[in-house]
Amino acid sequence: MPSAHDIYDEAVALRDAGDKPAAVAKLEEAVALEPDFALGHGMLAKLNADLAEVDKAIFHAKRVVELEPDDAFSYTALSVIYQRCGKIPEAEHAKAIAFNKQMGLD
Repeated sequence: MPSAHDIYDEAVALRDAGDKPAAVAKLEEAVALEPDFALGHGMLAKLNADLAEVDKAIFHAKRVVELEPDDAFSYTALSVIYQRCGKIPEAEHAKAIAFNKQMGLD
């Protein structure tokens, strides 16, 4: 049985080949197999944003923050997803949290 990382690698190949919907399907398999797979949730956030699946993109970006609450980059990525999805106040809030984490202010 392939691991979540193996499935992730398959998803990367599909994405690189231009098949984002198939990559999303593979990544959904990966996070179903390993629900705490932050890397998979992160790529799901990005690909769902690319596919204009706003609610799914935000869900997965927020999941990464839940899994990696001390990682400033997770909040930066959440901010970018919010921005791409037209949620500017939420994007600014996530950006502020990322800044505070980077500066050691939290």
